[in-house]
Amino acid sequence: MGWKELKEKKWFKIFANMYILVLTIFVIWMAFFDTNSLLIHRELNQEIKKLEKQKEFLQAEIEKDREVLKKLSSEDELEKYAREKYYMKKKEEEIFLIEYEDSLKNKKRQNQK
Repeated sequence: MGWKELKEKKWFKIFANMYILVLTIFVIWMAFFDTNSLLIHRELNQEIKKLEKQKEFLQAEIEKDREVLKKLSSEDELEKYAREKYYMKKKEEEIFLIEYEDSLKNKKRQNQK
């Protein structure tokens, strides 16, 4: 197949058109090589989705913390929380910690490893 036969082909005439050639180069450049290429946009969109999920999680955590703060605004609830979480006591009290069988078995397993 020679040059003359190639020039006679219909697809060659279409791609040899200067406008089509420039448009093709432009599209390829914008899709892959530009600083704002489609690949970079895809990565940025994935990052946005990830950050939105993280934002939703953190907003839920903030809401939980607000409810805990509301609970702890009363003195009785604050005392209950301090006793349960930090094992605090009044001056003349004694605290007895009761461990259940499951927690004892888990401790034995951990010690054996």
